[in-house]
Amino acid sequence: MTKLSEIGEVWHAETLNTLERLLFLGLIGALGTGCGAPDGVDDSIGQVSQGLQRNYFIAADEVVWDYAPTGMNGITGQPFGEQENVFVQQGPDRIGHRYVKALFREYTDNTFRTLRPRPAGWQHLGFLGPLIRAVVGDQIHVVFKNNSTRPYSIHPHGVFYAKNAEGAPYNDGTSGGNKLDDAVPPGATFEYFWNVPARAGPGPMDGSSAFWMYHSHTDEVADTYAGLIGPMVITRAGQARSDGRPVDVDREFVTMFEVADENQSPYLDRNIQQFAGDPGSVDPEDEGFGESNLMHSINGFVYGNLRGNNTGLSMNNAERVRWYLMGMGTEVDLHTPHWHGNVVDIMGMRTDVAELLPASMVTAEMRPDDNGTWLYHCHVNDHILAGMLALYRVDNGVPAQPAR
Repeated sequence: MTKLSEIGEVWHAETLNTLERLLFLGLIGALGTGCGAPDGVDDSIGQVSQGLQRNYFIAADEVVWDYAPTGMNGITGQPFGEQENVFVQQGPDRIGHRYVKALFREYTDNTFRTLRPRPAGWQHLGFLGPLIRAVVGDQIHVVFKNNSTRPYSIHPHGVFYAKNAEGAPYNDGTSGGNKLDDAVPPGATFEYFWNVPARAGPGPMDGSSAFWMYHSHTDEVADTYAGLIGPMVITRAGQARSDGRPVDVDREFVTMFEVADENQSPYLDRNIQQFAGDPGSVDPEDEGFGESNLMHSINGFVYGNLRGNNTGLSMNNAERVRWYLMGMGTEVDLHTPHWHGNVVDIMGMRTDVAELLPASMVTAEMRPDDNGTWLYHCHVNDHILAGMLALYRVDNGVPAQPAR
């Protein structure tokens, strides 16, 4: 086993977690009697009952991402026009719709040689990282490899983490091994361990699963605009299949609404050099250039390039569908996702429009009854014009086997 001191190659946090894991998974469970929460889980200080360890091998990879891979407006079915070309047209002093980004990608094992294929039902995730899934009582183990040229981390929401697995640098009074998780250098590997107590799962008014996110937090603004963000779903104990999927849901979707500001990406200069027709003519302070790099996207797609059958945003009539929605960004990122044709339940209220703010997470339940290809978009007018639109599809058919 690689030692923690071998910082240049592998940072191994398991030794730092040994005492905590014993406390959380055994000792405190034996001492804390008579005051247990439902399902035998004491929720007071983050303990978990003995569950599974869910292992994930996730890297930060630098890739070229295309916000409009079809090269056309999928909503109108027409070539891009003057309005769309403000954002997607490449030129002498414009980058276009292809950008170098850093994305979380899942691998099959800790050699990080083979990417794990993304199931058809999760192709709609686009540039989001892989879905991390667990059940209350489990422990999440993420082996993180930084394949990029900058230091990055993984910071989770909702689950229980110690200071040596938070993934965020700030003046928190810790030092030494407790800081190694904060900024994993290029080429290095770090192991995160997060416990999943009851308070990380669904609350009393929730359904069978709770929605969270994870993202890099070494330089939070630059890291998330680089593209390092992904979804996490925690299922209530007793309501999960063996792989963690909720038993009462046929299909799940995750959609993130964000004005992805490529001007604040750490790869802006690289994108100028790689994609602008005449890099020397680019003025990064020019207002028009700045506007062209505001990609009003859903999961990293603009102008209907996230669409039903092409990316997996499709379902069958009367399936039990759970939508997980999240927002990200800054003060312009006030989003109102709207489904044409069908309705959802959010916190017991029937609606067809949700409300999102940066870093907000919303769960919506749908029983689609209106077949067809339907518009799914942010209802903020400026965001409509800038391309924050997608398509989803409802067909006749038997309920699908849910994706992993």
